[in-house]
Amino acid sequence: MLVGKSVNVETHLPSDREIAFTCTFQRRTGLLFEAWTSPKHLRQWWGCEGSTITQCAIDLRVGGSWSLVMQMGDGSNHPFHGTYREIIRPTRLVYTEQYEMPKFGNPEWLTTVTFEKTPMGTRLTYVIQHKSRAIRDAHLQAGMQEGMAHTLTRLDQHTATVESQSRRDG
Repeated sequence: MLVGKSVNVETHLPSDREIAFTCTFQRRTGLLFEAWTSPKHLRQWWGCEGSTITQCAIDLRVGGSWSLVMQMGDGSNHPFHGTYREIIRPTRLVYTEQYEMPKFGNPEWLTTVTFEKTPMGTRLTYVIQHKSRAIRDAHLQAGMQEGMAHTLTRLDQHTATVESQSRRDG
């Protein structure tokens, strides 16, 4: 269950194959980038409400791979993997993402995440580019918007905890 306030996530459809999510965090870009690219952090926030990450590996370099397994409350496992195409620390990531579920056709998409410094903190933009409009629409109909709102709220909560611990320790 999510504790505290949810982040305000805006959803846009920039093209007939894309879904874009944006929100602003009161966090440093470096912290958000680190949380997005480090297994020790990713395990704490990635996934929708009620899920946990049971496996996570990241080889953060262009051509490097990443993989994780999200386990839902019912015990079902949902594996994902991909390859990094572009890494500009701490402002941009481009990588492939594949949902390893044969019953859904093992969909794959291209993900671009940008972390833009703003006066309020960091504006995060998460863009998913699908191979077709039909696949994009199916992803939206599967609850992608609600799942991203949960995921980004968990990211906000995790990074708030990291900042608080850093202030106490530092």
